[in-house]
Amino acid sequence: MEQVTIERLGHQGDGIAPGPVFVPGTLPGEVVEGEIEKGVMAAPRILTPSDQRVKAPCRHAKSCGGCQLQHAHDDFVAEWKVGVVRHALSAHALEAPFRPIATSSPQSRRRAAFSARRTKKGALAGFHMKGSDVIVSVPDCLLVDPKLAAALPLVEALAVLGSSRKGELSVLVTKSLDGLDVAVSGGKPLDAQLQSDLADLARAHDVARVAWGDEVALTRRPPSQRMGRADVVPPPGAFLQATPEGEAALLAGVREAVKGARHVVDLFAGCGTFALPLAEDMRVHAVEGDRGMTAALDKGWRMADGLKHVTHEARDLFRNPLLPEDLERFDAAVIDPPRAGAEAQVAELARAGIPRIAFVSCNPVTFARDAAALDAAGYVMDWLQVVDQFRWSTHVELVAAFRLQGA
Repeated sequence: MEQVTIERLGHQGDGIAPGPVFVPGTLPGEVVEGEIEKGVMAAPRILTPSDQRVKAPCRHAKSCGGCQLQHAHDDFVAEWKVGVVRHALSAHALEAPFRPIATSSPQSRRRAAFSARRTKKGALAGFHMKGSDVIVSVPDCLLVDPKLAAALPLVEALAVLGSSRKGELSVLVTKSLDGLDVAVSGGKPLDAQLQSDLADLARAHDVARVAWGDEVALTRRPPSQRMGRADVVPPPGAFLQATPEGEAALLAGVREAVKGARHVVDLFAGCGTFALPLAEDMRVHAVEGDRGMTAALDKGWRMADGLKHVTHEARDLFRNPLLPEDLERFDAAVIDPPRAGAEAQVAELARAGIPRIAFVSCNPVTFARDAAALDAAGYVMDWLQVVDQFRWSTHVELVAAFRLQGA
């Protein structure tokens, strides 16, 4: 048994003591004791608890790996997430005015990826234990919308129907305006009998749509999402912001950053999260690599009333970014890349000299890299806001406003 003192939290939420020694479930300043193996104290005994330690609100917290920071006070988590972004910026000698963090409420996640396995008595559905393939049932999860938590029996039934005893299903359940939208991967091939069984199950649980692998097995009602004035039916598994509150905070920041623009380009536009609401006030060109998502965006725009013109383009912005000659007609840009960031596209934005840029990011490290490129090209970061859609997790999102000096 060894004693160590936790100095800080790492990016995965584990406490880090000198060595380094990684200690899950701990907080800075805590003195802990336990066995250390390969630099990890897997089962620490807390001798001196932090004054920021709280009782985890969820009864599943000790077994479930879905949340990493339920043992920490909300104020500590908020400050830590802002600190993660500050630290990433400081690595590039960047600073910005920070606005107050926007944190989503408990039970507000509108989509969840459940895991499910068949058992001798039926099936088990839930989330994995941390660092394990063991599934933990989470009927009282405080993270997801109650309608998703109530879908666990549906997920178990899907495993009974469509998985082998040794296989594991991944079931993405999304709350839509028209009921649950379910996308299953890892199951056996979809045949006529399984399709018939899925139809019965969907009726019994009042599911809007079921996708099985790469196929839509059935659609009882189109599972639409509201984006501004438009109702959009995303393709199965398409990217959506995790919570309505988080999406609203990001959208408010984007609107402010491009306010007054007449023609904006929305890069990595998805199904129109930002493009369609912005079209209430300005023309928009939406660019996204997935043709299914651009088609959903276009249909949503065409069915909506009172929107300005929205054009769209399916384009791989990693391999084929928009060039300055493509960008010269726009007076503002919105960019919301995946975790890898948008190094190639940001370089072209900087060359084009678009006056204003709204930047949404889910990775502070790649955001700071891309922000440094904009800074070197003469852009000023007017403000930044951290948006916490993944409560009690280590995930950090943000929205920032850039302005070209002299433009």
